[in-house]
This record gives sequence, C-alpha cells and structure tokens, in this order.
Amino acid sequence: MTAFVIQTNNLTKTYKKQAAVKNLNLEIQKGDIYGFLGPNGAGKTTTIRMLLGLIQPTRGSIKLFGKELQKHKMDILSRTGSLVEYPSYYGHLTAVENLEAIRRITGGPASRIAEVLEIVQLIKDAKRAVKGYSLGMKQRLGIAAALLNNPELLILDEPTNGLDPSGIQEIRELIKNMPRQFGITVLVSSHLLSEVEQMAEKVGIIREGEMVFQGRMEELVSKASSGFRLSVSDPEEAMGRVLDMGLDGRIRGQLLELGPLTDAQIAELVRHLVEQRHDIYRVEEKRKSLEDIFMQMVGEGSAS
Repeated sequence: MTAFVIQTNNLTKTYKKQAAVKNLNLEIQKGDIYGFLGPNGAGKTTTIRMLLGLIQPTRGSIKLFGKELQKHKMDILSRTGSLVEYPSYYGHLTAVENLEAIRRITGGPASRIAEVLEIVQLIKDAKRAVKGYSLGMKQRLGIAAALLNNPELLILDEPTNGLDPSGIQEIRELIKNMPRQFGITVLVSSHLLSEVEQMAEKVGIIREGEMVFQGRMEELVSKASSGFRLSVSDPEEAMGRVLDMGLDGRIRGQLLELGPLTDAQIAELVRHLVEQRHDIYRVEEKRKSLEDIFMQMVGEGSAS
C-alpha cells in the first residue's frame, strides 16, 4: 500500500463565491521532493495554509501521515516543519538566540539548535546579529527554525524568492539533501519551473486553483519533444521509406521533419534508412522548453 504523507480529496477554498483552490487532489509520498508549481496568485499559498491548519477549507479533506488533519492537528503539526513566505526574526539577536526563542515555545533539547545550524551551514555565523545576514542566510535560518522539531515533513513556500543565484543554489542543495540525508519529505512551492526541475522528482502544476498536471518530472520532460529532423542524402527517396513504415513527416529543404517518435522508432528508422544505403548526416530532436510547456498549462494565471 502506498504511504502518502500528504493526500487531499477535492480540497476547495472559496472567498466570496470565488474559488482560490478548487477540487485539489494532492498525492505526495514519503521521501518525495514534490514541486508545487503555478504562477503567482494560482492558489499555492492558500493550499499550503490549509495543509498547515492556518485556514479552514470550504470543503474537501486533508490527510497528513494518513490521519485527518482536523481530528489530529496537534500530532500532525508536531511532525511538520514549515517556512511560509518570508521568515521573521529579531534582527538584534543572533541566530542561536532567535532559535532559542522558538525552541522555548515548541520544546525540544537545546542541543538541537547546533544540529540545525550545522544542517543549514550557519555554524560560523551563529553568533552574529541576524540583521547583518544576507537574504539567503535569513532563508537558511528560516529552514533551520522549521527543522527544530525534527520534522518528517517540510513545507516550503517560495523559499528561493528574491535570492541571487548563489543563494538559490544554496537553498536548492539544502532541499535536495532532506530526503536522502534526513528522511524528510519536502513540499516546495515555486512559480519557476526551471528551479523546481533541478530538485523535484514529482510535480503538481496548479492554475487558477485547479490542478492541471500531477506526475513525475520525466513525464513533464517527455511532453517537451515535438518531433525529429533528419538530414539525409536523398530526402525524397528517404521520405518514401518513412511513409512505408507508417510514420508521418514532410520534406523541408534537405531535411525530413517527423512527428514525435519513441527511441525504438527512431532507432528502427535510422537502421532501415542505412540498410537502404541512405547517408544520414544528422538526427536532431525538436524540443519545446519545459518553460513553454509550463506556460501552455498555466497560461498567464490570475490573482486569487
């Protein structure tokens, strides 16, 4: 039986008859890094707030760790860490002092502070006032705070927003380590497919509050292929062979332009053409960018 850490059923949140989230069915398994994608205003933060019990759904259900959130909220939240939007700090206090203030509220051993600072690589700056931190360091401190209670699930809302390339890479590598090094399942939201692509194995894409894609990143990548181009010695004769094989295509100059093919089909075609003494100079896959596919799925989005 599949172990879902997060599972929602027809999750819906309506404000003044306007659905910010509509019939959302999230399925996130233990050990996943799940990229929750959508343009700004698509409903990502609203969904996350419902998952954390900060706002009530209009209808639908939420299960975390196989338990109903409404019935087992305290137990579930004790196993969950989160960073929603920008973290807040006491700027005049050090990282250690900020974390100690949180630890006294949430409980846990004092030794955990050094452990989480080590995880987010802030040990060297642990006794500096936080007001002198870069934005990337503040985000890492926010993740350290989310890790204080040894969570099994980490929920991060746009954790790389506003960071420079160096800060983005630091947060990305930190997130990628969570499942393999600490056994933590991660839900990370973003409006940037190119960013999520580098760390998530599974993705859900939301548009105007509705899920338009949910699956493995490889499935999304496969949608990027839009066909092949072959440069051959005799295009007209080669095209006849293509059609004989039941494949579609057309001639453009010295190139054969074909539709999407599987690896097996392209291998068989090349082998067949070579056997018929055609010279094949180049085989090129035509690809849409993942960003293009993302935009096709989400359009321009809308405020919610």
